[in-house]
Amino acid sequence: MNPRQVAEYMFDQDYFSQWMNIKMIEIKENYCLLEMPIKKEMLNGLKTVHGGVTFAFADSALAFSSNNSGDAAVALNCIINFTKAGKEGDIFKAESILVNDTRKTAVYDIKITNQNEELIAKFVGTVYKIGKKVTDL
Repeated sequence: MNPRQVAEYMFDQDYFSQWMNIKMIEIKENYCLLEMPIKKEMLNGLKTVHGGVTFAFADSALAFSSNNSGDAAVALNCIINFTKAGKEGDIFKAESILVNDTRKTAVYDIKITNQNEELIAKFVGTVYKIGKKVTDL
């Protein structure tokens, strides 16, 4: 399978990413660009996007970029910095780029922006390569 096919295979089983209405815009090996509309159910008590939603969106980008080679990887450590509050009606984009790759781990930079290309959050995720194929799990 090519990287897009692997990502689509994963997405078909990822009901949370489906609930978030994530769309895969671009998928290349160790890279992805995703889009997600912000709906009312994603807001917190201050009427801004719940931090857990932003984190989950970045985590999905990490998953689709770090597994799309077909070799399974799981999150080992993730750090997020929130830079701007999102609101209902926004369209978030997440771009995940591989920055370091070793035999057992890899590090990805993920940038979340809104429809105006304003930075919403910066996420760095480290994954552990578990030595299995995505399709065997």
